[in-house]
Amino acid sequence: MIVYFSGTGNSRYAASLLAHRLGDDLLDGGAWMKEGKRADLTSDKPWVFVAPTYAWQLPRVFDAFLRQGRFAGSREAWFVMTCGDDIGNPEKELKDLCRAMGLTFRGVLGVVMPENYITLFRAPEKEEAAQIIAAAHPVLEEGARLIARGEPFPQRKKGFLDPVKSGFVNRTFYPLFVKDKAFRVTEDCNGCGLCEKLCPLNNIAMEEKRPLWKGNCTQCMACICGCPKEAIEYGRRSRGKTRYWCPEYKA
Repeated sequence: MIVYFSGTGNSRYAASLLAHRLGDDLLDGGAWMKEGKRADLTSDKPWVFVAPTYAWQLPRVFDAFLRQGRFAGSREAWFVMTCGDDIGNPEKELKDLCRAMGLTFRGVLGVVMPENYITLFRAPEKEEAAQIIAAAHPVLEEGARLIARGEPFPQRKKGFLDPVKSGFVNRTFYPLFVKDKAFRVTEDCNGCGLCEKLCPLNNIAMEEKRPLWKGNCTQCMACICGCPKEAIEYGRRSRGKTRYWCPEYKA
């Protein structure tokens, strides 16, 4: 079974491609998180967990979702992490997670997808994004072949700074940057409430047809990138930047 978490759709796309190639079931962990449901799942096929890379680690909210759940049946787990550049060195934490879940870690695959973290970086324009997604296909297809054969993902070459990025930087990044106080709406907001529906943590409430962020944000970018009017800004950091939303995977 393939269980995924996705903000603007990159990991959903990757998970959907893998599900198609493997003929496997697909489950949206973010939707379960939004409903306050704990995972109680059984799969005879291997577990494949797909998520974006947040500060060179698995998103903490997805890590917590997996730790709190029950995953019966197969005892093997493969991880796929989408990223804008690289995934750092998350193996130690993923192995710790697998031990907590009673699973055997079978490796992690980093897959470069279009950047979406527009509070710090710039997202690519539509044509460039399409090229990046197309380049990710062979990586995902090879990952599917390895999973189907029961083979672990190959060991990755790690850069000198990777342990620092996934360690110290990750630990300091969350308290310094993962906040929602800078989110605001412009006069273009039409009060449609889609941002509230998209938020996997129920961190947005509509008051007088305007979104209000409640302080429990993981900065998945679903609200700011999913707004049909591009009416959400993050202070000055997002001004003039392209909003990115990954298209649905089509077999």
